[in-house]
Amino acid sequence: MPDFQRRSSPLAAWFAAAIGVLIVYACLHPFTGWRDTGLPVFDYLRQPWPRYYTLTDLTVNVLGIVPFSFALVAAMPSRLSRGGAVLAAILTTLMLSLSVETLQNFLPSRVPSNLDVGCNTLGGILGALAGGRWSGRLFDPRSGLTRWRKRRIVPGHVGEIGLVVLGLWLLTLLTPESLLFATGDLRRLFDLPTPLQFNPTRFVKVEAAIAASQLVAVGLTARCIMRDFTPWPIVLLVLLGLGAKTLASATFFAPGDPLHWATPGGQIGLGAGAALLGLCLLLPARSHAMLAGMALLVGTALVNLAPENPFLPSDAALIRQGNFLNFHGLTQLTASLWPFIAFAYLGLLGASSAREPHPPLRGR
Repeated sequence: MPDFQRRSSPLAAWFAAAIGVLIVYACLHPFTGWRDTGLPVFDYLRQPWPRYYTLTDLTVNVLGIVPFSFALVAAMPSRLSRGGAVLAAILTTLMLSLSVETLQNFLPSRVPSNLDVGCNTLGGILGALAGGRWSGRLFDPRSGLTRWRKRRIVPGHVGEIGLVVLGLWLLTLLTPESLLFATGDLRRLFDLPTPLQFNPTRFVKVEAAIAASQLVAVGLTARCIMRDFTPWPIVLLVLLGLGAKTLASATFFAPGDPLHWATPGGQIGLGAGAALLGLCLLLPARSHAMLAGMALLVGTALVNLAPENPFLPSDAALIRQGNFLNFHGLTQLTASLWPFIAFAYLGLLGASSAREPHPPLRGR
């Protein structure tokens, strides 16, 4: 695509911003114990090659930044040429990496590394070059994705934010030790005690209710951003969610058990939630946002009341290692805050629909 035809994509900008915020949190998690060591803050850049590193850490540091710089190219102002957008994305990625690594000087649980900066920059270069080659086709108004978005998703920033919210929901399912579809657990953030003692029969019921209510909430949220109803995007979203949960179970459990989430309560909740969601989708479209909000409230309340699950022996030693700590902190934060983000988004969607002379939601 010639340079003069390059257009800035708001959807790419929202994705780049969301990824950037998550990267900052992951690299600075757990945000405790800040102190000044008295050493020069950029001294780590002059240090020799680190003695201890793993191929996994190097790979994660390279690949983890690629989506950010890829989306950033398409998000750059239209006045920049394609080459200028690629260069600006690379420089932005470098500055982001330098900033978070330098801030790690002040965290006792973090060790800044020039190798991490180098890997992040390499990932930024790869992502930006790929973005210069393909992001225009992906986010261009004539691309299949953009045409699908305009045809299926409500217009403007409201639709774009909705896609980001659903993308964050998929990220929450990569938290290995949580119950199926469970989000909104504030006990982790504030170190609160568990209010209920474990009881096998009660636990199965609570687990099933959590999975069912959260499935209804995310399914109806997805429906709210759709112009016309078709079940297949919702089915695909749920299948992607189950795939993410399976990946987390296979990666973090010792020994790996990809279907560890398929407990009796999880299976009951999945079936009941699918049935309830189907019934809710038969109701008028104007009721979906309200029902989604109610399901979010019920699911979040149950998550914070549920006792600890003694049958999820996640590999805590693995989670504490290097980039697994970054990733685990990122997914935990996203899982804790997602229902509140979704609830705020439903309010924004309702306010936007109220201003529309012809509401975008049509049919059932």
